[in-house]
Amino acid sequence: MLSQKNVELRKKDFTTSANMKKLCRDIISEGCVLLKNDGALPIKNKKVSIFGRCQINTFDVGYGSGGAVKAEYSINILDGLINAGANLNEELVEIYQNWCANNIIEEAEWGKWPTCFPEMPLDTSLVNAAANNSECAIVIIGRSAGEDRDINKTDGSWYLNNDERRMLELVRTNFKEVIVLINSGSIMDTSEILNYNPDALMYIFQGGQEMGNGVADVLLGKVSPSGKLVDTIALIEDYPSTSHFGYPDENIYFEDIYVGYRYFNTFSIDKIIYPFGYGLTFSKFTYNILDIIKNDNNYSIKLVVKNIGNYETKDVIQLYLSKPNNQFGNPKIELVNFKKTSLLKPNEEQIIQLEFNLNDFSLYDDFNNRYLLESGVYKLSVGFDSLNIKEVYSFSLEKKLVVKQSVEACAPIKPFIRLKNNNGCVDYEDTPLRSVNQRKRIVDMIPKPTESIENFYHISQVINQEITLDEFIDSLSFDELETLTRGSLYSMNSPYGPFGNTGTFAASTDSLFKRGLPAISTNDGPSGVRMGCHSTKVPNGFIIASTFNPQLVYELATEIGKEVIERESHVMLAPGLNIHRNPLCGRNFEYFSEDPYLTGILGSSYVKGIQDAGASACPKHFACNNQEYLRYNNDSIVSGRALREIYVKAFQICIKEANPHVIMTSYNKINSDFAYYNHDLVKVLLRNELNYSGLVITDWWIREADSNLFENLKTQAFRIRASVDVYMPGSRGDRDNPGESDGTLKYSLEKGAITKQEIKYCAKNVLNLCLKHLNNNK
Repeated sequence: MLSQKNVELRKKDFTTSANMKKLCRDIISEGCVLLKNDGALPIKNKKVSIFGRCQINTFDVGYGSGGAVKAEYSINILDGLINAGANLNEELVEIYQNWCANNIIEEAEWGKWPTCFPEMPLDTSLVNAAANNSECAIVIIGRSAGEDRDINKTDGSWYLNNDERRMLELVRTNFKEVIVLINSGSIMDTSEILNYNPDALMYIFQGGQEMGNGVADVLLGKVSPSGKLVDTIALIEDYPSTSHFGYPDENIYFEDIYVGYRYFNTFSIDKIIYPFGYGLTFSKFTYNILDIIKNDNNYSIKLVVKNIGNYETKDVIQLYLSKPNNQFGNPKIELVNFKKTSLLKPNEEQIIQLEFNLNDFSLYDDFNNRYLLESGVYKLSVGFDSLNIKEVYSFSLEKKLVVKQSVEACAPIKPFIRLKNNNGCVDYEDTPLRSVNQRKRIVDMIPKPTESIENFYHISQVINQEITLDEFIDSLSFDELETLTRGSLYSMNSPYGPFGNTGTFAASTDSLFKRGLPAISTNDGPSGVRMGCHSTKVPNGFIIASTFNPQLVYELATEIGKEVIERESHVMLAPGLNIHRNPLCGRNFEYFSEDPYLTGILGSSYVKGIQDAGASACPKHFACNNQEYLRYNNDSIVSGRALREIYVKAFQICIKEANPHVIMTSYNKINSDFAYYNHDLVKVLLRNELNYSGLVITDWWIREADSNLFENLKTQAFRIRASVDVYMPGSRGDRDNPGESDGTLKYSLEKGAITKQEIKYCAKNVLNLCLKHLNNNK
């Protein structure tokens, strides 16, 4: 019966709703980041020549599992402009159309996708003829990267290639007005493009199936762009993490907490090309402070924002905190709140209130394992980007305040030197190393056993409160418990879920189905509901974050959640909450920002939207998945402070604000331990310190390993002891044939290396998710 439903769903004709189309276009227009505009934009009715094959072969999403959404349609940039009635140089359009039709891009192998496409050769006569037939030119530079495919410090990847250089040179020489659009999942080298002195420069990123329409709205001036940079733009060699990125075995997080603007604004302001939070609109804004209120460690700043230009648009007001730079060192500024205005007409004003709690931005003292506010002067600054800010308030703490005592968790084993702020100058210090007795800690945290019950219970008895969930669990056999802690053994497209699912877990045996349990179906992810049927290919995480608009993100995610439910799935493997540690990470297109606060707030909105629609969200990848090259084995060597303040912070905010039903671990090691075996990371930090009570699953497939602390604790038992509930997809087999459980859980249980109660703990987390969806279907 389940297989038949699977086939029927494949044949069902799903279409994108009108509201979803509008939201996607809104995300694009609010997420495009206008870096430069000397009056070239909007083009309105000007006749335009378009150069670059990405007008037709538009990069609408990035590569990998998160990008392979089966869209109903996809509007490229050229079609978007045609749909909008743009005044185009049709002769040049036809030349590009014919050339692209005869120079088809062949499908590449997994992980070997092209970072750019070959460009149509240009000569002076063609460009000169176009200039004589047009008022301005648009040049489109395209880039992509993705899963298992980092950006390289080479031409055609991070840098321009020779064909693009020639295209820009010829167009700049022949046209009086040149607009450059960067169609990329993340940032690329911008400095060389600026050398050609474009009259306008705008990142349009990757906007999904409505990309062409959304970009056309901005270019023609139907909507003003209002996106802001989520990353600092600089030369690649100026990012401190670049020298510690791309290694096969390990990457030392030498820069520590000084990621992105935290580094540049503290040490190298002169190296910034465009600052974090920067982005122009077609108008101009001012602000005036109305009131500042302090209540204990809660602060509220009321201000009025005014549109003083001639164009109806939105802008983003940003609040930054400067902390004392005493014993531990701090970045010069940190983003602590932001608000996007409503759509304001010329001369229209809006009152905005920016609030934050100082305790939420305490530093982590990894020498003494505590969250701390140092004594000294704290300053608040407001502005429209991280450089153009003005101090509006200051206050002092007379003595240091311990906000929360913690415990050492996931501290590094390997000694290394990390960056430190010494009164605005670069300094270095030894990183605190691991000291805890991990074996003793783990033994002390093993749950107390409960007795098994020989009885048959149905899950409806738990729903009807006839028995407790613990009683239900105590009645399960070992085989049933083992099944609950892994996927269905099918690697992809499990027959227990809708066609094209990414995998299922929970029920996959007759005994569990008889107990009334569902098969929980998963689907990717960051670019929409990836299944065998049509779903909306939505804008990527980078452009979503560039909107700086939590409400808009929530509304988009709610529509995505509706599509999940409509396609009879349960868990959306999104959003990606990893930090843009370095611009070269190929999967940055899925993630939100270099800033953990912005990532956490927008990720929370995304999770709330998915879950308010009745589906479950699964933020990923916990934690430090900041490089795609050899991600299955790479070790992130990171301090306890940077782990908490930068790489776990977004998850912490998301848990507090949105309570995600599921969290996915990453493939990589963190301080020598794989994330999915890492008891310190999952049990101590995620569950105990961050108070996460939901389900934890692995990413698809894990490395087999034995514990070096407990004899006979092998792969699946090793994972369960770390409090990682479900191994996905449950199979060691290939993608087409179901595999077998590897048997290590049973082995370890029989050898006394794992307890049945630890298995029950993980099974309970699975069952709690099942109950959420069973109750939704009542």
